[in-house]
Amino acid sequence: MKRRSFLKHGLATGSALIAVNAGLLTPTTVLADWNKQAFSAKTSDEALKGIFGSSSVAESGDIQLKAPAIAENGAVTPVTVDASALEGVESIAILASKNPQPLVCEYRFAAGAEGYVSTRIKMGQTMDVMAVVKAGGKLYQAKQEVKVTIGGCGG
Repeated sequence: MKRRSFLKHGLATGSALIAVNAGLLTPTTVLADWNKQAFSAKTSDEALKGIFGSSSVAESGDIQLKAPAIAENGAVTPVTVDASALEGVESIAILASKNPQPLVCEYRFAAGAEGYVSTRIKMGQTMDVMAVVKAGGKLYQAKQEVKVTIGGCGG
């Protein structure tokens, strides 16, 4: 019985090694790209420069930012960004201005996709939540203050 088990495991190990050496078990593309400069930034302006190369944004009424005025639990604050009124939305970034790292997330869209995102974010205290949308090569933002009663970032 031990010989049979040894042969079975040896064959499985050998097959796995062949697959690894042939490159069959390695990803061909990386689906998520880590932007270290943007996600480790300490201010919103630094984060925007890390993502878009500029922190110059214009206010836009075409972006609908929906977040609660008062978040009872900052660990799970719902945020929805609807930028479908803008043409050619390329990406949406959500920032929480007073978090230790303000950039919460960035979503990139394929050509023709509708600019809409709904997620939950973590907030440590009362602060402005900003949605920055890149559309047609320009940056637009919407901002809303959210009061937090129980902090989600150690508060």
